[in-house]
Amino acid sequence: MNKPDPKNQYIVPRHLAIIMDGNHRWARQKGLPSDEGHRYGAKNVRPIAENCADAGVQYLTFFAFSTENWNRPKAEIDLLFSLVSETIDRELQTLHERDAKVRFIGDRRAFPKRLQKHMRDCEEQTRENKSLFLNIAMNYGGRWDVVNAARLFLEDVVANGEEVTDLTESSFKNYLATSIAPEPELCIRTGGDQRVSNFLLWDLSYTELYFTKTYWPDFSAAHLHEAFLDFTRRQRRFGARQRTLSEESH
Repeated sequence: MNKPDPKNQYIVPRHLAIIMDGNHRWARQKGLPSDEGHRYGAKNVRPIAENCADAGVQYLTFFAFSTENWNRPKAEIDLLFSLVSETIDRELQTLHERDAKVRFIGDRRAFPKRLQKHMRDCEEQTRENKSLFLNIAMNYGGRWDVVNAARLFLEDVVANGEEVTDLTESSFKNYLATSIAPEPELCIRTGGDQRVSNFLLWDLSYTELYFTKTYWPDFSAAHLHEAFLDFTRRQRRFGARQRTLSEESH
């Protein structure tokens, strides 16, 4: 974990995960078509990513499209895919100049070929960058990740003659799509719902959860800093009980 920021006096998580929720409700509240909620939400990715980088976040993971999102109307899914491509076209150069390394996690095989190419090109152009590791979860689900990791491990067992008993928590982590980053210290969910919705199930074991009623298109740097301040006040014990003053004095 990073040290407290001397200016703002809060601790910044090394890895921050964000569930971007509330686009539909934001548009309805504004009297706008639901499509506009997604458009404004897509435009909010870069400024939040830049604020995270400025604050000292090293790894940032956005939940953009879940395995369950395929249940939405086709028109909405097509719009979401178009917005991802448009966002890459619009923001890639700026993110590259900010030394951000962009990676997509999830099963991208079901995406349109054009979108898959956009994703590959984005990863290739930014692959040498090191200031911010920006992960976009697309067609990602925590259960899918665990099952896929188990499948990959069993393939190694068959191909390399490994023993099933060799599997440990640390070695299993290497098979997950999320192996590219450390476990998040903090996960923010916008929009008011208080659940993780099949996001990073393995990795969120001891992650601090922060829920805000603010819809994603309205989530600003000020809201981000409020989350960091709340995170700073928490005591992360990882299953151990808090030590008392008398215990600490001995």
